[in-house]
Amino acid sequence: MHAPCDCTTMADVRAEIDRLDAALVGLLAERARYIDRAAEIKAGAGLPARIEARVEEVVANVRAGAARRGLPEDLVETLWRQLIDWSIAREETRLGPDERREELGR
Repeated sequence: MHAPCDCTTMADVRAEIDRLDAALVGLLAERARYIDRAAEIKAGAGLPARIEARVEEVVANVRAGAARRGLPEDLVETLWRQLIDWSIAREETRLGPDERREELGR
């Protein structure tokens, strides 16, 4: 592992980016397992996949984290909203449609 300032060639930079990409994929797989567990819990509680207050809480958290790390908040929000939508779609495949759940989640 090299710090960015210690990379002296494009091969060094590419190796570190590949390492980080592999780690990110691993984190996404771990996040998906939590999404699957959330779907199980929501099914038992009669909750919908999408709970708007939670969506906005997650977005606010990642925007704040992006700001602390000097990243563009709007870009990070866009990426996370796509991740959230994917996660909700994954939950919905397990929960199925239920109008009563939608009312409880509001």
